[in-house]
Amino acid sequence: MRKVRIVTDSSAHFTDPGTVERYGIEVVPLTIKIGSQSFREGIDLDADTFLRLAGNNSMPTGLVAPSVEQFAALYSRLNQETDQVLSLHISRQMSATWSHARAATKTLLGRCEIDVLDSMTTSVGLAMLAEAGAEAAKAGASLEEVVRIVRGMLPHVYTVFYVESLDYLRNNGLLSEAQSILGAMLNIKPFLTIEEGELIPMEKVRTQAQAIDKLVEFVAEFSGLENLVILQNMPYPTDQTRALQDRLAAEFPGRNFPWVMYGPSLATMIGFDGMGVVVHENIDAEEDL
Repeated sequence: MRKVRIVTDSSAHFTDPGTVERYGIEVVPLTIKIGSQSFREGIDLDADTFLRLAGNNSMPTGLVAPSVEQFAALYSRLNQETDQVLSLHISRQMSATWSHARAATKTLLGRCEIDVLDSMTTSVGLAMLAEAGAEAAKAGASLEEVVRIVRGMLPHVYTVFYVESLDYLRNNGLLSEAQSILGAMLNIKPFLTIEEGELIPMEKVRTQAQAIDKLVEFVAEFSGLENLVILQNMPYPTDQTRALQDRLAAEFPGRNFPWVMYGPSLATMIGFDGMGVVVHENIDAEEDL
């Protein structure tokens, strides 16, 4: 039996850039639209360039899924070396990527077993799932076993963040025009989470200090942390990130809490001024309670 290959998309944000090459993960680029221009995420466009091009003007941005033909070509190439593929993608509530990947599997029916999973998340959360699948595949797990491992993680990966600006939430239909105007007048910073694959506004705060308090409260609810990554909007650690790291270190002594600048695909949904955390819950710690 040949080794399972893992496919994901460019919305997956790996904290270690070497992970993709180390495990041979295939990353299909999403297309980022900035005004009338189109860029392939991770190929023509990285987070720094996206911030420079779109962050200082009012040009609309958008996210375009890879085509069915792109997926079909990739699966056909992988079929030359394996007959088992796990294709794991950004939530179907956020992009048509999952549905395009599923449609492409029909071109290889009977020749290659391809399981297409909706991660129900994106960014670092998706990367955590893809890496776990890739680790299992490297250890020789079958496709069924890899899928079981990843499915088991899905309910235990959480993302929560707040944003300073309401414009992107309004543009993506998460807030109405009236809510956006009122929120801006009252200096409200909405808290969001990813629930069942959807971006959901959950709370509101007025200051960055309150926002950091809420992030710490959220993390402190977990009985055990397998992994935690801070999402921020700059290529260097911000004062807010340092403050959050200090607060988390007091709650969880001896733990390291890395940060990453979130990618263009997530920025098209929440804007350029967000901050948050992605948590992978320690399932064993939960079961021991």
